[in-house]
Amino acid sequence: MIDFQEKSIDVICQHTKDCKIIPLRIRLEDEDGNLQTYNIKWYKDTTPHSSFKIPSGIRVTTDIWSFECKILVLDTLRMIKLFYHSRDNKWTVIKA
Repeated sequence: MIDFQEKSIDVICQHTKDCKIIPLRIRLEDEDGNLQTYNIKWYKDTTPHSSFKIPSGIRVTTDIWSFECKILVLDTLRMIKLFYHSRDNKWTVIKA
């Protein structure tokens, strides 16, 4: 069984020419410390892609991308939430 408390994980993703991120696969440790890999069967980008300009003219955007994803775990589709922290180049996951 996989523990989906918020934790850092490995993610394979695709970056498109339109500046979109498509998560494809995750890898995380199970409770025994073994690495398990899961293909993402479905995803939805839930990042608020709004931005604004501060008085100095610099455009400010969020540095955390969020995704709702479905993975197959023991023949059951499970919903998870992935977060890409672009400033730290790090991915985290929680169970949805």
